[in-house]
Amino acid sequence: MVSMKRISELCGVSIATVSKALNNHADIGEETKERVRRVAKEQGYFPNSSARALKTKRTYNLGVLFVDEAQSGLTHDYFANVLNSFKKVAEERGYDITFISSGKEGEKRMSYLERCRYRGFDGVVIACVDFDNPEVEELIKSDIPLVTIDHLFYGRAAVISDNVTGMRELLTYVVKQGHRNIAYIHGADSAVTRNRLSSFYKTAEELGIMVPDEYIKEAAYRSTREAGEATKYLLELKEPPTCILYPDDFSSFGGMNVIKERGLRIPEDISVAGYDGLRIGRHIEPKLTTLRQDTEAIGAEAAKKLIDLIERPKTTIIEQIVIGGEVYEGKTVKRMRGGQYVCK
Repeated sequence: MVSMKRISELCGVSIATVSKALNNHADIGEETKERVRRVAKEQGYFPNSSARALKTKRTYNLGVLFVDEAQSGLTHDYFANVLNSFKKVAEERGYDITFISSGKEGEKRMSYLERCRYRGFDGVVIACVDFDNPEVEELIKSDIPLVTIDHLFYGRAAVISDNVTGMRELLTYVVKQGHRNIAYIHGADSAVTRNRLSSFYKTAEELGIMVPDEYIKEAAYRSTREAGEATKYLLELKEPPTCILYPDDFSSFGGMNVIKERGLRIPEDISVAGYDGLRIGRHIEPKLTTLRQDTEAIGAEAAKKLIDLIERPKTTIIEQIVIGGEVYEGKTVKRMRGGQYVCK
């Protein structure tokens, strides 16, 4: 293995200069940096991770706690895109990522915090977990730098999608198309669901839209079966809605299948809208109207904030970063006869 001493001999500089050049220190000239880096690359030099950890007190490894109760894993489009963006930024900053587990079968089980200590993670990002789990709470209360995604904890940094504004904009768009009988199939109870549901009711009230209790149904996120069952219920009402909002794009596909099985056309006979902005929704016919969340920005901001907490703990502000989205109009919401409804 090529050593830093060998690189220093070939470049005619001290070992300290080689170290500073490879770590991009400001007190080393660009010409020297380039020469050192070129020679290091030619010689196949790679820094020893154990030695670097001893010197810097860091492992340059970030833990990712992602536990999807729906068992969709990284096929969960929303979080897969968020975590892919997180990974990209982390790697650009010189960090690796490792998913946190409670251990292999047969091993002594470790809590999430114990696993993080064992792996020596510099920081952790938490997404899509049961935040009421005592093990998650234990990790949150630890001294490990940490960022949560789409969930707020007092005293912890978070990056969240603006679900309040997102629902307001989506419902306002539907109302502007002339719809007044609008149903909402929301997800299971969570902070995200509560924010979206409250925003739905508040926006409806502001726009003068009455929402009967039977127009509000629950279906688990990403469950096409439950969304389909809720859709059947709504279609069989004495006065069915003219538009149905779904908890996410994936669930909306279950509802659309039921609608088509009933011989109804979308959007001619009934309109639908999703939430997330999955790419597949733009490749079906008719293209799905939805609220497109900025998953790339969410993941990138989470990585930047976490690394700042690690590298600049004294000056990095603990804050909640809110990322907005936008309505993708698609073709699944019909403009009702009689012209555009004028919002109040």
